[in-house]
Amino acid sequence: MKNFTLMKKLLLVLGILVSFAAINIVFAQSSTGVIEYEVKVNLHKTLPPGREGMKAMIPEFRTSKQQLFFNENESLFKPIIEDEEEEEQGGGVVMRFRQPNVEIYLNQAANKRVFKEEFFGKTYLIEDSAKVAAWKFGTETKTIAGYECQQAYYTDDSNPKRIQEITAWYAPKLRPFLGPERFNTLPGGVLAVDINNGERVLVAKKVEFKELKKNDLKEPKGGEKISRSDFIKMREEQMKKMGANGGMIIRN
Repeated sequence: MKNFTLMKKLLLVLGILVSFAAINIVFAQSSTGVIEYEVKVNLHKTLPPGREGMKAMIPEFRTSKQQLFFNENESLFKPIIEDEEEEEQGGGVVMRFRQPNVEIYLNQAANKRVFKEEFFGKTYLIEDSAKVAAWKFGTETKTIAGYECQQAYYTDDSNPKRIQEITAWYAPKLRPFLGPERFNTLPGGVLAVDINNGERVLVAKKVEFKELKKNDLKEPKGGEKISRSDFIKMREEQMKKMGANGGMIIRN
């Protein structure tokens, strides 16, 4: 009888341990992972005024891939680096497209955001806080990467020279303050963003919960610290010198 009672206690303890282990596994799966996005840019829509004649020389769309690593408090959005692409146009003109190497880190608890950007062969670090946009909430819904998403939108007029209309789709079943680029201040994970009605579109293709590797998610380091305003000023001045060709290099 004593052996039977002891066996029951051991089974009960074992059951509790298994339950805790299962809870820990579920928690780990639900708090860390990666979201893969496809980013599609309409190059014709992004041409500056007076350069519309370049439409015949460049493809209308360029597509790239980005990934968002996350845990329960942090996230890191960065590109999936692929080889530089070249595309030959009429007249022997060759367009070279280089994927910008930009990393965006967010620490939600510390309200800290760090941008690591490469510009003309030099790396810069821009640190600021996460600012909540003036989101308005729509009634439409859609399914993205297996998640039901709700609509939110706002007008970004922080740069009077370039006002942007932003529409985002977020999944309430994913944690809040999670999303690509600066679109991470909604009550759920942002799985799609449309900027200026198709000028630039980000759409999640896969949401995967998994244990992250050591270097998957860490705050960017190794660059010259600069304020956002100074970086924008420097970039605009350089773009004017380049004739506003941006990341495209044209060579005959």
